Amino acid sequence: MTATTTDRRPSFAQLLRDRSRGVHQRAEGASFMKALMNGEIDRGGYAQMVIQHLFIYEALEAVGRELRNNPCAGAFVTDDLVRVPHLREDLDALLEPGWRERITPLPATRRYAARIRDMAGWPAGFVAHHYTRYLGDLSGGLAIGQVVGRVYGIEGAGISFYRFDRIPRPKLFKDAYRDKLDALALDPDEQERVIQEVLTAYRLNTDVFVELSRAVELGTGL
Repeated sequence: MTATTTDRRPSFAQLLRDRSRGVHQRAEGASFMKALMNGEIDRGGYAQMVIQHLFIYEALEAVGRELRNNPCAGAFVTDDLVRVPHLREDLDALLEPGWRERITPLPATRRYAARIRDMAGWPAGFVAHHYTRYLGDLSGGLAIGQVVGRVYGIEGAGISFYRFDRIPRPKLFKDAYRDKLDALALDPDEQERVIQEVLTAYRLNTDVFVELSRAVELGTGL
């Protein structure tokens, strides 16, 4: 007799990756990002993207500080990932002094940041947004930073958002992160809610790129 077949259901981390692959690819393939990577957007347009990132990460990292000791979300909150100081450094290099008083979020950015702030009341939902942003930053984001630096002739400040000096081995970090996802004490219904929130996060991110494309074409936002 053959041995009983082992349970080969995918892990939670694998489910997240598989279920979000399509929307992730659409976000990466947004027309704004294609134009940016091809050098078809000027430095002002690139700076506009950095501005929107600042509003998004300020919301994400503020909620992270609130949930740092939460039994669900706290395991994912680490200073090694913090991006806001790097984004501010980049804007110091890209914009004239006093930029903080002049910048505004696009409507899609406001919606995205507001959604993230809502996650202060749902720690597992915060994990969904944390996963969507930071694992993307440590994957395709690293390659984007290299291309942007080369295309726009920027080194150091201006692209420091894409530098993770405290994470010298991103693959090991991501593997450990996925282990933490698999260790979450979530029942199947809650796992599905988190997956849906990841899909929402990607859609909100894509909306920001759509509005960025319009803003750059209209010459607005800076």
